[in-house]
Amino acid sequence: MIGAQLEGGTGMLSFYRSDLGKKAVMAVTGIMFFGFVLGHMFGNLKLYLGAEALNHYAEWLRELGSPLLPHGGLLWIARVVLLAAVALHILSATLLTLKSRRARSRDFEGRDTVQATYASRTMVWGGVIIALFVFYHLAHFTWGPSWAHPDFVPGDVYHNVVAGFSIWWISAFYIVAQLALGLHLYHGLWSMFQTLGWHVTGNPSDWRRRFAQVFALIIVIGNISFPLAVLSGLVE
Repeated sequence: MIGAQLEGGTGMLSFYRSDLGKKAVMAVTGIMFFGFVLGHMFGNLKLYLGAEALNHYAEWLRELGSPLLPHGGLLWIARVVLLAAVALHILSATLLTLKSRRARSRDFEGRDTVQATYASRTMVWGGVIIALFVFYHLAHFTWGPSWAHPDFVPGDVYHNVVAGFSIWWISAFYIVAQLALGLHLYHGLWSMFQTLGWHVTGNPSDWRRRFAQVFALIIVIGNISFPLAVLSGLVE
C-alpha cells in the first residue's frame, strides 16, 4: 500500500512537471478563485443593506462548521486553502511563462508581443498583486492595523469597512487591485476554457470570451462600488 501511495505521489509530481499538469493546476485553482471572488462580492453587497445585515453575515461566516470546529475555524481553513491555491496558481503561471520565454525564438518575439493581449502579458505580475492584496485585505479588515484606521472595532465589519475606505489612499489601492483582478479574471477564464478543451476562437462574439468579459466586469464594478460608495457618502 505504501509503495502504491509513493508511486501515486510520484505520478502526480511527474504530471505536474508537464505543461499540461501545470495548466490543469491553474484551471482547478482558478475555478476555486473564481468561486471565491464571486461569493465574496455578493456577500459584501450586504454593505448596502446596513450595519446589521453585513455584521450578521460576517458572524454567520465565523460560525460555519461549529460546534465541530472552533469559532472561525472553518473560515481560517478556507483562507489557508485559498492562499495555498493562489501560491500554486502563481508558481504554475511563472514556470509556464519562463519556459515559454526560453523557447521563444528571437525572430518571432516581436510578433508574439503584438498578438498577445494586455491581460495575458500581465498574467504573472497580476497574480502577485492579487496575492499581496489578499494579505492586505486580511490585515485591513480582519487584523485591524492601527496604521490603517486607529478606530478599528473588532467584530464590527461595517464600521471597519467604512472607516477603512474613508481613507482615500486605501480606496485607491483597492480600486487599482480590482482593475488588476479584472484583467486576471478575463484572461484566466478563457485560458481555463482552452485548458478544458473548449477552444476559444479569435472571434470577439465567441460566447466563452463574452462570458469571461462579463464575469470580470461584474466583479470589478461590484467591488469598486464599495469604496466609491463610502467616499461619496452614499454609505456612512
